[in-house]
Amino acid sequence: MLGERIPLTKIKTMRETLREKNLLTEFLERNTDYRMQNFAHVPKLSLHPLRNYLDLAYVGNISIGTPPQQFKVLFDTGSGDLWVPSIYCYSPPCRTHKLFNPHASTTFRLSGRPVDLTYGSGRMVGFLGCDTVRIGKLIDMVQPFGLSQSQFGMEHAPFDGMLGLGYPSLAVRGTTPVFDNLKRRGLISQPVFAFYLSTQKENGSMVMLGGVDHRYHKGELQWIPVSRPHYWQITMNRITMNGLVLGCFRGCQAIVDTGTSFLVGPSTLINAIRRIIGARLVGHEYAVSCSSVARLPPIIFTINGKDYPVPPQAYIRKSLRGFCLSSLAGGTENISRSETWILGDVFLRLYFSAYDRGKNRVGLAPAV
Repeated sequence: MLGERIPLTKIKTMRETLREKNLLTEFLERNTDYRMQNFAHVPKLSLHPLRNYLDLAYVGNISIGTPPQQFKVLFDTGSGDLWVPSIYCYSPPCRTHKLFNPHASTTFRLSGRPVDLTYGSGRMVGFLGCDTVRIGKLIDMVQPFGLSQSQFGMEHAPFDGMLGLGYPSLAVRGTTPVFDNLKRRGLISQPVFAFYLSTQKENGSMVMLGGVDHRYHKGELQWIPVSRPHYWQITMNRITMNGLVLGCFRGCQAIVDTGTSFLVGPSTLINAIRRIIGARLVGHEYAVSCSSVARLPPIIFTINGKDYPVPPQAYIRKSLRGFCLSSLAGGTENISRSETWILGDVFLRLYFSAYDRGKNRVGLAPAV
């Protein structure tokens, strides 16, 4: 009752109890490690620099194995697998790139399943393994990846291998892509990644894992639903030049692909654009008069009701020999029966892009 003094009994702390039982040191070591591990893996946005190679590819560094073996990889939204060349590869492309040695890694585990991957720029044949993959401070344990035994094409590629950021359906069946493992293990705070691709600068480009750094774009991100969660595929309304509709007359599909250098579309429509800009075949590429570039019209892609113009200075590039070459390519009729375009680096240098796996959408905004 009020005013009555109640005697207090001192309760032993956990520290005192553990010390009496000679368990305190073990408890502190185990739980300090646990706290440090969790602190090290606090979900956050991770930015990783990419190097621009002549506006043709954007490449970043990762490491695989214990101790780490370093590789340059193409962060590719148009594929789903991670792979690097291996010491078992004797093809010409492997002679000019870094090779992974599984015997030098204490954490490597052999799967042995065969892998055969085809890209626009070449092909890789090999087998699967698992190991620790590090992207900056992100540590992805027991990550499946391919080790090449044969490679075709890509001999002069500025990257050793590829890291796919497409949907899991693009990856080798039964494997989990890198981004999905980062997400599943709580190493990133949001199921979102983003790209800032700089123009004509070796340094400054970024891939962002776990969110968006809004310093790299102007205005609000315009979010566009993914029309088919396989590629990062969206619906386009139309494509115009000089006010004339040149493609996508009744709507069409577009794949947003950091692993493709050019703007790619159906060959008949690309040829129509080449005629408008006066491009002529020179060797294996289409060239225009450098003096006419400033007078050429922009190509306007209308997506989700918003216009995304690509000016001639973006779709025409100057070669090392001084020619002004078109960065347009045909061939998408070989990958889809319906009209499909690939918005590659030509487009993505102009527009910062974000990829939201949680809400299946792509965000676009003018790059800074």
